[in-house]
Amino acid sequence: MEAARQYDVHEARTHLSRILEQVAAGEEVVISKAGEPVAKVVPLGPKVRRAGRGSLAGRIHIADDFDELPDDIADACGMR
Repeated sequence: MEAARQYDVHEARTHLSRILEQVAAGEEVVISKAGEPVAKVVPLGPKVRRAGRGSLAGRIHIADDFDELPDDIADACGMR
C-alpha cells in the first residue's frame, strides 16, 4: 500500500480542491502542522442505494408490543 500524501496546513488551505479530488479518486491525504500529522482525509464508503419503498422489507423486525408501556410505567403515568 502506498503512503498517504502529506500536506501542511498552508498547502491544504491553498490546494483544498485538488486534495478533495485526490481523496475522491481513492487516495488518503494527511494534513500536518509544524511537521506533525494531525488529520487524515479519507474517501467515504460507497453510498447505499435503496430501490425505494420496501427496500428494507424483511430486514427490520418491529415487535408487536413495541408501543406498549411496561405496567410499572403505565401505572406511574396514570395510563391504566
